[in-house]
Amino acid sequence: MIVRVAPLGDSASEALAEALGRPVCVEEGLTEHTVVAHWPGHVDYAASDRPDGTDIWTSDEWAEHLDDPCWKWPATTDRHGGRDAIWHAAIRLHPDDRALTGPEWSEIAHRLARTAHLAVPGDEQGCRWFAIQAQPGRLDLLASLIREDGTWQKQPHTLLRRLSDEARRIESDLRLLPVPNTAPRRLRSAVADSLSSPPVVLSAAMQFSALLTQVSDEADGPLAAVRAVVEHTAQRLGLQPDSPGADRARQQLEWIAHRLYGIQQDLDTTAADLATAPHRPIPTTAQPVPRPPAASARARPTH
Repeated sequence: MIVRVAPLGDSASEALAEALGRPVCVEEGLTEHTVVAHWPGHVDYAASDRPDGTDIWTSDEWAEHLDDPCWKWPATTDRHGGRDAIWHAAIRLHPDDRALTGPEWSEIAHRLARTAHLAVPGDEQGCRWFAIQAQPGRLDLLASLIREDGTWQKQPHTLLRRLSDEARRIESDLRLLPVPNTAPRRLRSAVADSLSSPPVVLSAAMQFSALLTQVSDEADGPLAAVRAVVEHTAQRLGLQPDSPGADRARQQLEWIAHRLYGIQQDLDTTAADLATAPHRPIPTTAQPVPRPPAASARARPTH
C-alpha cells in the first residue's frame, strides 16, 4: 500500500475529478459504494439538503460541500497566509492484492483520516472530509483544512511518516502485500544489535544503504515527490479537452512516472543488498602487558 499526498489545492472539483478518474457531474449520484467514509456531520443535514429527501449527493455537490468552509470563512489562512485548503491523498494497493470489501475500504479511510488529524475523536467542529473508492485498487481521501469553527486544521509535522507507518499496520491487519522496504528495518536492527553486542562501525556500504533508502522512500523521498508531480500533471492533461500533442504528452509523462517507479524499486533493492554487508568491528583497546618493575640499581655481586 502506497500513500501519496498531493500539494494543497484550491478546488475540490479538481481533486475529486482526479479521484474519480473523470470530471465531476451534476447528474452523477455517488452512493455508499463509492463514498466509503465521510465526516460525521454529513449525516445531520444530508437528507434535508435535497428536495427528494435522499442523502445521495452528486459528485458536483460533494465538491461544493468541501469548498463551502473556504467561502464561509474568507479570512482563514494557514500559518504562511495561504488559502489553498483542499487536502488530497491517494492510496494505492499492490497490483497483486486481493479485492477489498466496502467495510475494509471504509476502515482504511477512517484510520488514515485519524492519522492525518482530519477525524479527531470527539471533535465536533473539525474538518469536512470523505473517501472515494472509484478506481480499482485505489482509495482517495479528500478534506478541507478549514474547520467548521473557522480555524485552520493543524496536522502533524511528521505527517508523511505517520501515514506510511499506519499503512504498514493496515497491511498487516488486513493481510495485504507490503511495500518492499527492508533496508530501514535492517539498518535499525543493526543499530539495535550494536547496543547489546560489541560496538560496530557502520561501513561505507551501510551508510550508502541509508542514503539510498532516503532517496527511494515512497512516503517523503525526493523521487516520490517528482513522480507525484509527473503523475498529477498527466492526470490533469487527461481531463483537458483534446488538443494537439496533449495526448502524446500525457503518455510520455505516464511513461516517465513508470520509469521513476522502476528506479525507486531498483534503488530500494540496492539499499537492501548494501544493508546486509558485514560490519567492521571496532578493534578493542589492547590491555597493556605488565612489565617487571625496573631495578633501582644493578645487582651487585655477592662476596
